[in-house]
Formats: sequence, C-alpha cells, structure tokens
Amino acid sequence: MATVLAAGSTASSSPLLNLGVFAVFVAITLYVVYRASTGGSSQSDYYAAGSAFSGRQNGIALSGDFLSAASFLGIAGAIAVNGYDGFLYSVGFLVAWLVDLLLIAELLRNTGRFTMGDVVAYRMRQRPVRAAAATSTLVISLFYMLAQMAGAGALIALLLNVQSRLGQAIVIVVVGLIMVLYVLVGGMKGTTWVQIIKAIMLLLTVVLMTVFLFGKFGFSLSGLLSQAAYHSPFGEHVLQPGVQYGKSGITKLDFVSLALACVLGISSLPHVLMRFYTVPNSYEARRSVAWALACVTVFYLCTLVIGFGATALVGSDEIKAAPGHENSAAPLLALHIGGTVLLGIVSAVAFATILAVVAGLTITASASFAHDVYANIFKRGQAEPEDEVRVARRTALIIGVLAILGGIFANGQNVAFLVALALAVAASANLSTLLYSLFWKRFNTNGTLWAMYGGLIASVVLVIFSPVVSGAPDSIVKGVDFHWFPLTNPGLVSIPFSFLCGFIGTFLGKGEEDPAKQAEMEVRAMTGIGG
Repeated sequence: MATVLAAGSTASSSPLLNLGVFAVFVAITLYVVYRASTGGSSQSDYYAAGSAFSGRQNGIALSGDFLSAASFLGIAGAIAVNGYDGFLYSVGFLVAWLVDLLLIAELLRNTGRFTMGDVVAYRMRQRPVRAAAATSTLVISLFYMLAQMAGAGALIALLLNVQSRLGQAIVIVVVGLIMVLYVLVGGMKGTTWVQIIKAIMLLLTVVLMTVFLFGKFGFSLSGLLSQAAYHSPFGEHVLQPGVQYGKSGITKLDFVSLALACVLGISSLPHVLMRFYTVPNSYEARRSVAWALACVTVFYLCTLVIGFGATALVGSDEIKAAPGHENSAAPLLALHIGGTVLLGIVSAVAFATILAVVAGLTITASASFAHDVYANIFKRGQAEPEDEVRVARRTALIIGVLAILGGIFANGQNVAFLVALALAVAASANLSTLLYSLFWKRFNTNGTLWAMYGGLIASVVLVIFSPVVSGAPDSIVKGVDFHWFPLTNPGLVSIPFSFLCGFIGTFLGKGEEDPAKQAEMEVRAMTGIGG
C-alpha cells in the first residue's frame, strides 16, 4: 500500500513544471555569474572575490555554502523517519558555528590569504605542510561532494519519476556539468552570488512551508506533533530520544561520535574556511559568522516543523517507500500541502542547493591544489598569477568529473549521514592542526604533519572498516562483511587521535620551532597588522 501511495505521489507531480522552474533558476544564476565575473585574471579575484563582500553578504553566502542537500533533504527526512533523534543533526550543526565565531573566523582571516594551507604553513616548512593541507582539503571536499551528488540522484528519482539507475546517472552528469560551469565562468565572486540567491530562496521556501503546515493544524505545534506521533510506527516515542540512537550501547556511542563530528566538523570544512577571505577584514569575518548563525537558526527551526509535518501528513511508511527514501520527505510534503506548484518551487530550491554547494566545494578544492601544490610546492612560490588561475580552472574540471562519478556511486545513500562522515574527516584532519597552529607556541612542522595525516588516515580507515561500507543491511557494499570498527561515525576515535598525534609529533620534532615567525603570526592573528 505504501509503495502505491509513493508511486501515486510521484506520478501526480509535474516533471515539466519542476524542470521549468529549475531551468529558470539556472538561467538567472548563470546570468548573474556572468555579470559578476571580473574575468578571474588575478588570484584575489578568482579565489577570494577581491575580498569585496560585506559581512552581511558573506554571512548569507556562508549559510548558503553550508545549508546543503543534507540540510534540506537529509535532515528533514531523518526527522520524519526517526523523530527527535533526527533533529540531533540540526542541533549539532547549529552549535558548531560557535566554534567558528569564538576560535576560528577572526584569527584565520588575519593570518591567511586564500586557503587553509596559508595558515597552517605560516610558521612551518612550506612544502610538506602545504602538501598535507591540500591532501586534506581534496579528500574532505570529495567526501562532501558525494553527499550533494547523491542528493541530486534522489531528487531526480522523485521529481522526474526517473527510476532507472542509468537515467539518474545521466541527470547527475548534467548537474555536475552546470556546477563546473558556475566555477569556470564566475570564480569565487560569481559563486558567492549564487550562494546568496540560493540561501534567500531556501530560507523563504522553508518559512513558507512552515507557515503552510501550521495553517493546516490551526497554528498549533502540539496538534502537529500529536498527528506525527499518530502516523509514526514508533508512536509517542518518535517525540523522545532513543528511536535511532537508544537501542544499545553501540548506538549510544554512535550518537556521541556523531555529535562530536557535527559540532567540531563545521569549523574545519575547507569551503567554509575559505569564505572568510572574501571579506576585507577580521571584523567583517566575525560579522559573517553572526549572520550565518542567524540564517541557519531560522532554517533548522523550520526543518523541525517540516520533518514532523512530513510524518503527520505523508507518513514515514510512504516516505521510506518513495524513490529517494528519507531524502524524499520534504518534496513529498510540498506535494501534499501545496500541490505541483509548491513541489516545483521546492524542486528548484533543492537543485539550486546542490549546485551551489558543490560549486563552492569545487572552487575550494581547485584553489587548494593550484595555490598550495602548484604555486608553492612545484613552483616554490614563483608561479605567475595567470598560470595559477589557469591551473585552478583545469583542476575544477577534474574535480567535477570525480564528483559526478562519486555521485553515481553514492546514489541512494542518506545525504545527512554522508555529510556527517565528511564532517568527521574534517574535524579529524583540520581542527587540531588549526587550533594548535593558532594557539600553541611550541607547535612545529612535525606536529602539523602528524596531526593532519594521523587524523585523516584514522578517519578514512575507520570509515572503510565500519558498517557504513560493509556488514549492515544499508551498507554501501552489499553481500560482504569486512568491518571490524563498530561505529558508523569515526569522530569519537579519530578526533582525539588527531590531537594526540599533533601533541606527540611536536615533541618528537625538536628544534623545529621558529620563535620569530611564531611571534609574528601571533601579532598578525590577534591584531590583523600585516594581514
């Protein structure tokens, strides 16, 4: 019965309308990207948009960079299916911005120029540290891209009723090509304007859906929650902790691991860190985080209502039976409360979300390779700016191809879950290195390499040998079992391990400290002098 309902819901949508709305969005944003583009002839233009955006503009773009397919599709679906436990993603993502606000944003803006490698290599040996920073950035960006492209496949399956894997793969290819076009044409300035437009559209959409939902329940939150409990197979327990993470000791540890990854991973994501360079000074960087925090607060409060509203009006059985499974909750709810018109709007916003976030990831990864690897490792800091930007554009093409192939492979996975894994890798590889670099005088090159590679290798290895990849009904690889790590998120082990590696590596690398460079970095980070 649930399958019939899901099929009927999909069939009653209008693929032509959905495609039309999305095509309008793509046409408008491509025009904006073209108009905003300055040609990208200089490093500052291509990587940091000339540092010309205000804190308010950058904050909205920052929220757009982070509010991804995982936030819109995955979290709404997680709440719709698992109730309170699904909302834990939202809480973790929201609290995480305080780490950026209090510890990262201002100091990072004062110390670096274009990439995270500028900061961690400031007082270290340049070549090995920049190589490590670039490796970390590329791995994290590809992990995060998997989530976005998987969301594209799920959305296409629902909205266009494309059930075949080949059809979904073709659409993922189209989405990837449009994303690369954004980056090649507009650089960071064009990508930022796409993020701003997308963030405003996304916020307006979730607020509109929330108001519609409340209207159906007489603007009574308790009425909505009661109906959600009635339509959930878990009954009243869906409103309480424990449906997903309270079944055993392992699931409780998984919850702690997930919480650590969510809270500590946001401040370490390369595409979030790079956005602090698009403002003129550290004050505007701090203001950016405040604006981003305001935007994501509104968004996640709305996802709570949307998730439980999907349970109340659509039902978790229909959601799980629909193409895209949990990721289909928000689009199915839009169809129920606003018909094909609202579904078309939600479709365009979800597509825009995927395009904009992957574009941000692509420009970050390509900038890291061109600036850290090509210019500072291969060319030893002597690269011409035009050559560096040319290498960045070519790298963007390669990354786009990898994102498309990865998206086809990850199609069907829960996107919120995939993002949590990317956050665990980011927190493990980057957070310890950043904090040690900014606040520990004795930290040296050896400690940097130990922390970054130790956290990166530990998190990736634990994911490969976890139930995420094999040994569980919903594993990526079916029919085999080679897992030995019991948790689905490695953060609980890999994040402390990274800090420990950095600590031990620093003491083993004696005699590498540069007191003059350390003092210069401290003054620059705290005051902005020389930034």
